[in-house]
Amino acid sequence: RAYLAVTMRSASLLQNRLLLTSAGQAVKVRPTPRSYTANCRTAAPVRGVHLRNRQRSSPACRRATNFTLMASAVGEAAPSLEGNILYDFSKTPAASPPFDSVTADMVVPAMRQLLKDLEEELTAVETDAVATWSGFVEPLERIVDKMSSVWGVCTHLKAVKDTEALRKAVEEIIPERVNFSLRMSQSKALYKLYEEVRNGPEWESLTEAQQRLIDSNLKEAKLQGVGLEGDAQEQFNKNQKELAQLSTTFSNNLLDATKAYKKFIEDPADVAGIPKTALALAAQTAVTNGKEGATADNGPWCFTLDIPSYLPVMQHCKNRALREEMYTTYLSKASSGERDNTPHIKRILELRKEQAKLLGFENYAQVSMEQKMATFDGAEELLEELRRKSYDAAVKDLEDVKAFAREQGAAEADDLRQWDVAFWAERLKEAKYTLEDEQLRPYFALPAVLDGLFGLIDRIFGVQIAAADGEVPVWHKDVRYFKVSRDGEPVAAFYLDPYSRPEEKRGGAWMDEVCSRSRILGASPGSPRLPVAHMVCNQSPPVGDEPSLMRLQEVETLFHEMGHALQHMLTKQDEGLIAGIRGVEWDAVELPSQFMENWVYDEGTLKGFAKHYQTGDPLPQDLYDKIIAAKNYRAGTMMLRQLHFAMLDLELHSRYDPDGPMTVHELDREVGKKTQVMPPIESDRFLCGFAHIFAGGYSAGYYSYKWAEVLSADAFSAFEEDGLDNDEAVKERGRLFADTVLGLGGGAHPSKVFEMFRGRGPSTDAILRHAGLATPQPAAA
Repeated sequence: RAYLAVTMRSASLLQNRLLLTSAGQAVKVRPTPRSYTANCRTAAPVRGVHLRNRQRSSPACRRATNFTLMASAVGEAAPSLEGNILYDFSKTPAASPPFDSVTADMVVPAMRQLLKDLEEELTAVETDAVATWSGFVEPLERIVDKMSSVWGVCTHLKAVKDTEALRKAVEEIIPERVNFSLRMSQSKALYKLYEEVRNGPEWESLTEAQQRLIDSNLKEAKLQGVGLEGDAQEQFNKNQKELAQLSTTFSNNLLDATKAYKKFIEDPADVAGIPKTALALAAQTAVTNGKEGATADNGPWCFTLDIPSYLPVMQHCKNRALREEMYTTYLSKASSGERDNTPHIKRILELRKEQAKLLGFENYAQVSMEQKMATFDGAEELLEELRRKSYDAAVKDLEDVKAFAREQGAAEADDLRQWDVAFWAERLKEAKYTLEDEQLRPYFALPAVLDGLFGLIDRIFGVQIAAADGEVPVWHKDVRYFKVSRDGEPVAAFYLDPYSRPEEKRGGAWMDEVCSRSRILGASPGSPRLPVAHMVCNQSPPVGDEPSLMRLQEVETLFHEMGHALQHMLTKQDEGLIAGIRGVEWDAVELPSQFMENWVYDEGTLKGFAKHYQTGDPLPQDLYDKIIAAKNYRAGTMMLRQLHFAMLDLELHSRYDPDGPMTVHELDREVGKKTQVMPPIESDRFLCGFAHIFAGGYSAGYYSYKWAEVLSADAFSAFEEDGLDNDEAVKERGRLFADTVLGLGGGAHPSKVFEMFRGRGPSTDAILRHAGLATPQPAAA
């Protein structure tokens, strides 16, 4: 599950990875929560952890001496920069960007001039810099910071406040942005400077984090084609530009296809079974689409493919025909007509394979694994181990649902289809645990959940969070702003954009950086610049005068994103290019986020904030007991679902031949023979919406969710061993987690960081135990 949190290893990595994603940011996107049943075969929509968020491309570039930026047509007057707030921001990037004032018409002229400015600065570094940390790494950090700050504003606004004009502006500047990325990543002058530092007298005096950054840049440069010459380098660069455009097109097609579907319903019989909160949202959506006077009780209602609208239909609607229509539409998004992503998938896979060959690798998965914590074999072994231990449980999950539907006399019991499974699984859950999501929502009002989350963070990590709304510009009236401090001293800040806005906001959830902690970019010597993050979710919005009443899985999502933000904000690294989420191997970056999810189910934590929004009454003990009892309901199914995505991703980027006879959709079905207990429907085109790997940075890396979940479950088990109600032990263990996992970030290899915290290497015992899939040990003889 992921929330955009990116691993930016270096100036080179940042310039390349951030540029070549559809949104161009560094974020991680959270996959669908564990409660999404097997018939909902899509990962959460992406932008990007981060890539996050959100992401992972490896460009190449021309030498400084012959590089030319793409500019306005010859003889065409450049637009005036007078009053261009975005360009003014580039000259003195601040921790609070002018989110409320940037307009689409500012993007191209501001970015074009900024690229020209940075081109000159980069040339000066290449020609005049000396091979020392302060001589050229620090100047590069300043260049990277300017670009990431300004480009980040553009792509962030595209993700949360999309318009046709902004989309066109971002798409127009992407080729030029990619050119600069290629220019930087393949600079032989920079590569030579890195080598000289690596082999020079200053090396031994550098910190471990600084040395790791140098080594990472040297490896990154090779993977980005610094060693290519002539036609090979030209083809590599051409491919990178095409990949950037394909990523953008894929993302736009998916967003447009999602926005295009609106199902208006007037007959109350057709929405029978759907919870009142979902009907209120559907009525509110109908009003925004011109149906004045729509109400939750009387309609009309408008349902969309946005998760807060779609999921209640699949889980609760008695109208089987409506479930079938929405399910088949959801699974075939962006798979036909002018929005068909199938040819783009094929081309992306062809280009990635060609790039790998140009770099001397057999396939793209090998390129990806060069910068991961895991090896390819290690990733496949983990996935297969988890598959073996969850498959039989998934089979039983489906058998139980079928048997229950039959017991209830369901007309479809003997022909249960994918659009029936979620509905009957929810009925079985209600019967088995006498627990419904709607029972819990009144106890999870967003303000109370935030108070509980902030209290937990203070308890574990010793930092305090306070609202600071109104102190900085925001992009929407619902966006909140908070400051983080430790014993009165400022530490960091973050924005929170919590609600779904399908008409302008990309789906999913992610965290990204606004700016990083940095020694050299502080306001004064000895005072580093403090980090700022933004967290974006798509949870159920407030309806009428009521606050946002969250589903339990939305609470998990919020905690998850905060885990990413904490790693960014509580970093102890002062070097900007290795601080926070930067430099963390992609398959370890989910450790803090998934770690935080575990606290949602801790009794003291959950009951500390779960108060009825009207009466203030605490969550009853019997409801808490039911939550825990139902926590691992259909755990085998949920495990297999994520394993299918991960195994399919690795197959696509290793053994699959995009020019061979098998289509990607046929491969999806082939992999599913091992990972799906119910064969997919014929029209299933899930891959056309799999933005994680085609527009979100998880290509040959989706396994990272399970890899990191092993780490996070094992880390949380250390707190369990100490005693979750032992405040002193939790405080001590929490400070250790903050000093290692959160504090060191990319400054040390994740294997070393984990061992510093846990005292040993990771084990799969905790993840299987937490999921209820651990194999009982035989009794002693």
